[in-house]
Amino acid sequence: MISGWWTKGNTEPRIGDNAIKDSIIKVTDPVFLVGIDGKIAVSQDGSVTIGNKLESSNNSHPLYAYAPPLHPENLGDPYFKKVHNLRYAYIAGAMANGITSVEMVEEVGHAGMIGFFGAAGLSLNEIESAIDRLQKNMNNHPFGFNLINSPNNPELESAIVDLYLKRGIRLISASAYLELTLPLVYFRVKGIHRDADGNIVCSNKIIAKVSRVEVARKFFSPPSDKILYQLVDRNMITREEAALATSIPVADDMTAEADSGGHTDNSPAISLLPTIIALRDELAEKYQYKRPLCVGLGGGIATPASAAAAFSMGAAYILTGSINQSCVEAGTSQIVRQMLAEARQADVTMAPAADMFEMGVKVQVLKRGTMFPFRASKLYDLYCNYDRLENIPEIQKKMLEKDFFQCSLKDEWENTKEFFVKNDPKQIIRAEKDPKHKMALVFRSYLGRSSNWAITGDISRKIDYQIWCGPAMGAFNEWVKGSFLEKCENRKTVTVAMNLLFGAAVATRANWLRSQKISLPNNVSQISPMELSEILELLDEQ
Repeated sequence: MISGWWTKGNTEPRIGDNAIKDSIIKVTDPVFLVGIDGKIAVSQDGSVTIGNKLESSNNSHPLYAYAPPLHPENLGDPYFKKVHNLRYAYIAGAMANGITSVEMVEEVGHAGMIGFFGAAGLSLNEIESAIDRLQKNMNNHPFGFNLINSPNNPELESAIVDLYLKRGIRLISASAYLELTLPLVYFRVKGIHRDADGNIVCSNKIIAKVSRVEVARKFFSPPSDKILYQLVDRNMITREEAALATSIPVADDMTAEADSGGHTDNSPAISLLPTIIALRDELAEKYQYKRPLCVGLGGGIATPASAAAAFSMGAAYILTGSINQSCVEAGTSQIVRQMLAEARQADVTMAPAADMFEMGVKVQVLKRGTMFPFRASKLYDLYCNYDRLENIPEIQKKMLEKDFFQCSLKDEWENTKEFFVKNDPKQIIRAEKDPKHKMALVFRSYLGRSSNWAITGDISRKIDYQIWCGPAMGAFNEWVKGSFLEKCENRKTVTVAMNLLFGAAVATRANWLRSQKISLPNNVSQISPMELSEILELLDEQ
């Protein structure tokens, strides 16, 4: 079908599948597919007249399809990028225990993306050290910190919020929340005010990470009166701040978290994202917010095709996690990076979570090369079936002492007590009165240390490594197989990110041409991983 007429520019049109593929990859130039001598030719310059009224001549040829330029920086929501000072709609998501390290946050921030430091599981001193470095090195480049729901240690969650407010951290990623907590809302509404023009100004911003619609509804709604009253009663906010808070959502932006590593509900992205976007539209209309609400997608983003699919479904941005853990900047051990680089999509499973063990909450982890998910599940089964350590059958006790703790249960309890005396003494007081809670603390000690064994690369405990990972890792490994990115030593966070974004631009342009009734070769949008310098050259930025 003729959609217009094309007039030759400075270069001769080319014929053939390779010519079409080359033109699609040159994403900063338009693509014109035109009819010349009964064949489809491709050009990237010239002029176009839309409509089929112009007669063909020696200078004009029928235009069958057209794809405009699509620089990777134009993917995603322009407002989201503007408000967060981003060039690219790309987030390196927070991974606990500093796996999303200051080095990773610095690299992506300087590249025009944003990373969230993985503060969960770290001490206040460790978090403050990260704040010191990032505030010193990032200047005007964007960065954020994570805040994870801590139902077993609400005092720590509150202390982290106090630290963020004290140190001027204005952007956080909120994760693993089922209910909104007082510290989370306090962070959001503290300091809210009206400017000289009467507009509400809320300096503290939250990007929520959710996988359930009911949780998303709470984040995209104003804070509850109950929590606001509590904050006022405790003199944490003023009545004026509480009144203004009823006009803003708890989170301005939200990541729909699909089948990710770590905390996840294993939701399919193709159904979760549209549902969250529809909810966003419903609540934006209901509350008449002044600022647009943005929804991005995380979980399963590992290839150019998945990135392109996310943007085509309306994602304001994409968020990656599992694949970054295998990059050189990740705050983990080389042995873990290697294990991740060898993972396939089926090499993941769910296992009990250390931070929400008693609630039965699970996290997605790597199962290839480690016994952790099976041993963690065994501990949860024992916890459900027995009321105290002493009631566990002797044969099971011996297994725990030999294979899990590598010491007697008595000694393990002493080690556990030592940890909680320093970090949360109330847990010890409760455990002395409640034998089942004592058992939970002992079992959680294994779950908690298993991730540290992996991060530090403790070879003696390799069989017990807890490595948070989603199926995206296997998809990424399949895509990079045979390329320079197959080796984890070559995986740099920004190089990986730019490959996904550039590849998404290529795939999107190919789909634009197909939507105009053009049959393209199957491999026309499939590109192999490229060095960052190659991508920048194609973008005319080298």
